[in-house]
Amino acid sequence: MPYKEKKIEKLYYSIGEVADMFKVNTSLIRYWEKEFDIIKPKKNKKGNRFFTQADIENFHLIFHLVKERGMTLKGAKQKLKENKEDTENNFTVVSRLQEIKDLLLEIKDEL
Repeated sequence: MPYKEKKIEKLYYSIGEVADMFKVNTSLIRYWEKEFDIIKPKKNKKGNRFFTQADIENFHLIFHLVKERGMTLKGAKQKLKENKEDTENNFTVVSRLQEIKDLLLEIKDEL
């Protein structure tokens, strides 16, 4: 049986990596960190931010509310404060439906 390397998942991501994931400027990442209390990156002695996977998931949620659904920052904060669990579930469903749509379009193109 051939040896398979385990997929290495990073524990911490730099601010540049996070900005690249969402195709936004690092200044937006810093701003959202300041505005939303659910994002709490670790900082080293130099002050460099290191984001965990939980922070990345929270960024996905904020990005979905603000950029994709067009909510204001105030509205997004309120929605996350009042009903974070439903918002997460809704985001998960939308993400899965988008994946299914992409898969179906890919299958259609192959026919």
